[in-house]
Amino acid sequence: MSLFHADSYSPDDMVMHLRHQAMQPVLVELIQQLRACKTVEDGADFQRNLLTRLLEVEKDRWEFKRAVSRMRKGKQPHREVPELQSGRNPADIATWRFEHDVCERLARQLRSVGDALAWRVFGFHRPFILALCRNQSPGPMYGKAGLAAELEHFERACKEDGAFALLHDLTNCLRIGDMTIWDGVHPPRTQEIKTNPKNSRSTQLRRINQAHAAVLDGGPLPGDNASEILYDLDLPLRTHLDVLRDALERAATDGIYATPVPGSRALFVVDQYGCVQQDMSSKQFNERLQHAASSALQRAGIAVGREDYNIHVTSLDSTARDPLRVPWANYPLHPVACARLIGDYAVATVETSGPVLTRLLQAVGLDARWVRPPGNADLQQGEVLMEIHQQERLRSVTLPGGLTMTPGWTLQMRRSELDRYLIELLQPGSWAAGIKHILAARQAGRPWPHYRNEHEIWV
Repeated sequence: MSLFHADSYSPDDMVMHLRHQAMQPVLVELIQQLRACKTVEDGADFQRNLLTRLLEVEKDRWEFKRAVSRMRKGKQPHREVPELQSGRNPADIATWRFEHDVCERLARQLRSVGDALAWRVFGFHRPFILALCRNQSPGPMYGKAGLAAELEHFERACKEDGAFALLHDLTNCLRIGDMTIWDGVHPPRTQEIKTNPKNSRSTQLRRINQAHAAVLDGGPLPGDNASEILYDLDLPLRTHLDVLRDALERAATDGIYATPVPGSRALFVVDQYGCVQQDMSSKQFNERLQHAASSALQRAGIAVGREDYNIHVTSLDSTARDPLRVPWANYPLHPVACARLIGDYAVATVETSGPVLTRLLQAVGLDARWVRPPGNADLQQGEVLMEIHQQERLRSVTLPGGLTMTPGWTLQMRRSELDRYLIELLQPGSWAAGIKHILAARQAGRPWPHYRNEHEIWV
C-alpha cells in the first residue's frame, strides 16, 4: 500500500501524470527485451536495464518522501528534489505526496516485469513462486545497505562462473532470499547475500531451506502452518485467455467492451486510449459501460441477485501487489496490451455469482456450497468463500441411537483460488477437474494446487 492516502487525487489523475505516461513505452521495451532473451548474458543485460530504471524511480520516490517530511515540519522542499510534473501547486503538501505515490506505483510496474522474468526462468513452474513468495514485500532497492554486495555477487556469478543469477529485489514475487542461481547442473539455488557472511540470519536460511524442501521434497511451505503443502494436480491447464485478448483488442478501438465468459463469468474491459479515440463524454462513458456490463451479465446468467452475491476481481492498481498472480507481462498478449494492463490504461474486470458458481460445480457432481455472507464488501486475504464436500460412500459408522455417520472430506475454497479462476480465466472443466482431483486424493491440510503444463500457457 502507499504511505499516503490517495484522498487528493483520482485514478484518472494518476494515469494522466506525465511520469506515468512516460513509463508506457519503457514497459513495452522491457517486455520486448525480456521475450527476446535467449542466453545467460541476455538475461543479465535485461536485469541491468531493469535495475537502472528501478533505481531512478526509487531515488525520485525517496526525494519526494523527504520533501513531504520537510513540509510537515514547516520547511521548504530541499534543492535536490526532482522537478514536479503534475502541474499542481508546489506550496501544497498534497502535491508532493502525489508525486511520491506516482513513483511508488511506477516502481511496482517495473517490478512486475521482473516478476515475469522470475516466472520464465523458473520454467513457469508455479510451486517455486508459491514457495518463495511467503515473506513480507521487499523494500526499495535504492539506499539498501547490502545492494553493493548483491550486485558484486550477481556479476561474479554471471561473468566468472557462467551461471545465471536472478536478483530477487527486482521482483515482487520472490521474497525469500536475495538471489537464485542456476548453474546448469543442480536445481536452482537460493542464497542470502550479506556484506559480512557472519551476519547471515538463521531465520532467513531456514525459510530458504523450507522453500526448496517444499518444492523438491514435498515438505510444508515456509510459515507457521505445517499443513500448507504444494499439490500437483497432474492435469493440463486450459484457459479462455483468447477471450481476454479479443476483448482487449476490441476495447482498444471501441473504448469499452464486455462479454460473457464460459463458467458463469462476465468480462469487462475499459481502454483509456480507445475512449479518447471515441471522444466520449463522461455521461456517454457511464451509459455505454452500464449497458455493456448489463448485457454481459445477463448473457452470463449472473445478473439476478448481483448486489448480494456477485464478486469480482480487477486489474486496476493490482500490479505487483499480490505475489500469487501471474504477471501481466507473461500473459499471451501483445507487449503493448501487457503494458496497458500494467499501467491501468486498460482495465480488465471479471465478475461472477457465488451461488451460480456452486450450481456449476454441482452440475458436474460436486457437493458445493457458497458460504460467504451476502454483501458487496471486498474479498479478504484467506477468506473462505465456498465449501465442497465429498462423502465416503463405501464407509459408514453406526452411532448410538440408531444414527449413522458417513465420513467425508470438505475442501474450503479461499480467495486466492477463486481469484485465479477469474483473473486467469481458467476453463470451467479444467477448474472442476482440479477440484475433483484434490478431493479424490483426500489430501489433508491446506493444499496449494498447481497444473503441470503452465509453460504452454504463459509467455
